Amino acid sequence: MPEITFSKTVTLAITGASGAQYGLRLLQCLLAARVRVWLLLSDAARIVIDTETEVTLPEDEGQTEAFLRDLYAAEEGQLTLFGRRDWFSPVASGTGAASSLVICPASGGTLSAIACGASNNLIERAADVALKERRQLILVPREAPYSEIHLENMLKLTRMGAVVLPASPGFYQKPQTVEDLVDFVVARIMSQLDVEQSLLPPWGDG
Repeated sequence: MPEITFSKTVTLAITGASGAQYGLRLLQCLLAARVRVWLLLSDAARIVIDTETEVTLPEDEGQTEAFLRDLYAAEEGQLTLFGRRDWFSPVASGTGAASSLVICPASGGTLSAIACGASNNLIERAADVALKERRQLILVPREAPYSEIHLENMLKLTRMGAVVLPASPGFYQKPQTVEDLVDFVVARIMSQLDVEQSLLPPWGDG
């Protein structure tokens, strides 16, 4: 059997900010685009996913990986879920991490931890690796209003080279559903990742 190849590898972290739909939809679209995804889930993200969506994740990490793989029709080897303290995972090291890390949604606490280099869990460590290796780090905060602390952390991270892409849907495409609003943000993230998407046409097309 020929070896399955993927267009690229992206690390996707989902934290406990409201907006779990953005993270799950991004996961679905990346897998559909034949991107290999290394997935990180915070404990709070599991709670928010259960609260905000129709998705109920199994407690066991291996079962969660299998569940998401089946839910989004991922190919063999395309989706890997790493535990929050799996320090031997590739995302924990500059020699093994993917070239892109997206944290979607990114909680205020996660922004703060990354900005000060806390690295208390695998999500924070993966972001620390992305910054120190000068790799792509996309942060998708979903908060309103922003406090001065949030804004200072976002400015600090932007100056470090991260891209702060708030979950702020546009309306020029005349969205008809909540899913359309989610897809607007996901399309912007996909474009930043240079992954082909058909959720949102480029400005001026159509």
